Amino acid sequence: MKASIAADTFDVVVVGGGPAGATAAHDLAEAGLSVLLLDRAGRIKPCGGAIPPKLIEEFAIPETLLVNRATSARMIAPSAREVDMPIEGGFVGMVDREVFDEWLRARAVRAGATRYDGTYRSMTRDAHGVSVDFTPAKQPTTQHTVRALAVIGADGAMSLVARHCIRGANRPRCVSAYHEIVRSPVPTRGSPFDASRCDVYYQGRLSPDFYGWVFPHGETTSVGVGSARKGFSLRNAVTSLRTAAGLDGADTIRCEGAPIPLQPLPRWDNGRDVVLAGDAAGVVAPASGEGIYYAMSGGRLAANAVTAYLASGDARELRSARKAFMRAHGRTFWVLGILQRFWYCSDDRRERFVSICRDADVQRLTWQAYMHKRLVRAQPAAHVRIFFKDLAHLLGIART
Repeated sequence: MKASIAADTFDVVVVGGGPAGATAAHDLAEAGLSVLLLDRAGRIKPCGGAIPPKLIEEFAIPETLLVNRATSARMIAPSAREVDMPIEGGFVGMVDREVFDEWLRARAVRAGATRYDGTYRSMTRDAHGVSVDFTPAKQPTTQHTVRALAVIGADGAMSLVARHCIRGANRPRCVSAYHEIVRSPVPTRGSPFDASRCDVYYQGRLSPDFYGWVFPHGETTSVGVGSARKGFSLRNAVTSLRTAAGLDGADTIRCEGAPIPLQPLPRWDNGRDVVLAGDAAGVVAPASGEGIYYAMSGGRLAANAVTAYLASGDARELRSARKAFMRAHGRTFWVLGILQRFWYCSDDRRERFVSICRDADVQRLTWQAYMHKRLVRAQPAAHVRIFFKDLAHLLGIART
């Protein structure tokens, strides 16, 4: 439940109640620490809402939170060529972020965390810990202060905690994302909309450096685009995308926009009492834009790092969050970063990229890596075949 602050001193203050912050607060409370989860109520991040089976298993997410199970994806090239990628032996889970995030926050409270709606403002320090200042949501003209031994900043891509505390976090590289949640139509024969399929549009007119998406959520559908190009109209692009997807006449439920980080920050802690998690740490996968799993993974690692720090008193333990994350996912982020920089830069390359997606080896390894959250290394022959196919496309000698 939402509660008034019963005491003004906590072991940890978690700033931000999205998947990263809520996961960190839950794990810390389960470890027996006193935790304040400070959340700016009513903020929903623009997100396709896709989660892999690995997330459901690793974080004990009830399947009742899934509003849809996508069993295939369709890649649409600049020429309108379509390549279908069926998911064999798995699915892409879809969640409504408004419901999903609230469930995560409520779970943290059930584990023992104290939740408070408010907006973080600043923090100061003395020999006994940190003072965190925030504005309560119900009293916007007042300021409240709580004390803590440590702080986890999970307050989004433009994290104020990061800017206040972490060297080099002032100007994170971001993609701007915008989506519209619309009422899903009843599928009809010949309609481009398929409630069981995720559509991804690789077309420069919709995004000059990222992609557009149509992700069905059961009764609703997320239609969105992202781009880092200054001056590019995301709203106009979504309008065009809705027309292409047959959703121009669908009722619009809500519209949301926010920055999405392009790469993990080089440092997540201040060497003293603060560590970052989620978008604040920059953990959104390049190329795919996937963030929920990595946010929750980063939140858990931040909680582990803070727990170790409070037990030992050694602030160097805070470094372990980033080290563990990059050890588990750094190679994946590196590969996806190369993919995005090379294949998303022109319509000619986007056309060739979609052609590569027709390949059975590419499809199998892509879905295995997505569902299990690791690069697949057990099939060297498939990787060799993909290498030579990619080389043919790079040299322009493969059919598109």
